[in-house]
Amino acid sequence: MDFMTILQLLDSTVRLATPLLLACLAGLFSERAGIFDIGLEGKMLAAAFFSAAIAFTTGNVWIGLGAGILASIVLSLLHGLASITFRGNQLISGVALNFLASGLTVVIAQTWFSQGGRTPPLTGASRFNEVVLPGAASRIRDIAELGPLGQIYSELISGHSILVYISLLIVPLSWWVLYRTRFGLRLRAVGENPGAVDTAGISVVALRYAAVVICGVLCGLAGAYLATGLSAGFVKEMSAGRGFIALAALIFAKWRPWYALYACLLFGLLDAVGNRFQNIEIFSITVPVQFMQALPYILTVVILAGFVGRAIPPRAGGEPYVKER
Repeated sequence: MDFMTILQLLDSTVRLATPLLLACLAGLFSERAGIFDIGLEGKMLAAAFFSAAIAFTTGNVWIGLGAGILASIVLSLLHGLASITFRGNQLISGVALNFLASGLTVVIAQTWFSQGGRTPPLTGASRFNEVVLPGAASRIRDIAELGPLGQIYSELISGHSILVYISLLIVPLSWWVLYRTRFGLRLRAVGENPGAVDTAGISVVALRYAAVVICGVLCGLAGAYLATGLSAGFVKEMSAGRGFIALAALIFAKWRPWYALYACLLFGLLDAVGNRFQNIEIFSITVPVQFMQALPYILTVVILAGFVGRAIPPRAGGEPYVKER
């Protein structure tokens, strides 16, 4: 494997890890506030459809991005209404959101575009194009003639969608918000001991709703990137389990932003390997392409089986708060 092949593999890793990272950070804010959310998959799917549909209709990808984020926030508020206001079971609410998004996106897409549950292809200003950084080469032939540093800059650092760079900036921003601001301190306290937060005169309900809205925004970015950055349109079930993989990455990262980045890059690397090397031989045995494509899901099972050490979630997570009188 030559140096350029390695760089191309890492480039694919970054692209494929971006929606996982955004969804993982979304779950991080929600679960740190004590709201378990397995509806990340449904929010990503809804955001992917509405971002692609509105971007195609208006011809403006930024309007599509706003529509995708709005759709995700609506689902987040439904989850908050069920689990915070009405104190319902958070897991059941998340499952319901996944089913709702899975069915509605296909029905609306078929009614709207009559193309079998998908949107028309996005072109030009209706999708996010690659950003070529200053001084970077964009053609493979030109990149191959550069030195190692130039190849790293042009192939790995440059040439991504604007949402890729935004997602990477959100990681330190999330760390700063959670660990260096009063809001972050209160948010983490709500996930550990909401009674103490309530006693201090701080609204537990308001903080938890703020967390689910942040979760909706980040899931909206993830879904919009899937349909308008990574792909050029919406297709049925295009989230393909990424919301559940993001939850596994969140457990792997033990609810910490920087660890979430590393975990998502690992999942992205396995996904990239599965896509690129589909007929490799190990000890004269050809590895089935289905096995290579299943690598991220195999790792998910391994992680959830507990092979990453003990991961302790927020103590008040998953339980509705009932104010003592």
